[in-house]
Amino acid sequence: MSLTESTMVALGVQAPDFRLPDVVSGRTISLQNFAAQHALLVMFICRHCPYVQHVQQELARLGRDYGARNAGIVAISANDAKAYRDDAPERLKAMAQELKFTFPYCYDESQATARAYGAVCTPDFFLFDGGRRLVYRGQLDDSRPGNSKPVTGRDLREALDAVLAGQPVNSQQLPSVGCNIKWKPA
Repeated sequence: MSLTESTMVALGVQAPDFRLPDVVSGRTISLQNFAAQHALLVMFICRHCPYVQHVQQELARLGRDYGARNAGIVAISANDAKAYRDDAPERLKAMAQELKFTFPYCYDESQATARAYGAVCTPDFFLFDGGRRLVYRGQLDDSRPGNSKPVTGRDLREALDAVLAGQPVNSQQLPSVGCNIKWKPA
């Protein structure tokens, strides 16, 4: 496990389009699926990372809490499934079902979507406004495995609430921390 911080992509960039299979339904998911939502949260996660495991219940709560509030949410795993079998689509599907995710969980086999977003760790969060401009990237909250701080989702929830209220998002943002994305050999 390599501890990695998110790259803190420049705010204001446009959300890259993608076309990825949802591991649960088999449907192809793209930005167009979220065209009517006032916000879009793109989360890069996986099954085996202890940092994701630490926050996975909060990720499921985010889906339940914000899905009905006109926020689109999609989770994406880009890890090399040949080297990390626990991150293969069938295991991601089991994770989504166990946690009762209410949002699509996609597999980025080519890793092109993760690269387009500038994702480097799991979890890595990217929140876009209604115009699909990046308004938040960074940590879920300040809880980490072993630091005894509760998982609240505070930082990301504050950003989501601001976008949905038509308010500016606080530009003081801290990077997410987690396992590096498991890139395929070149």
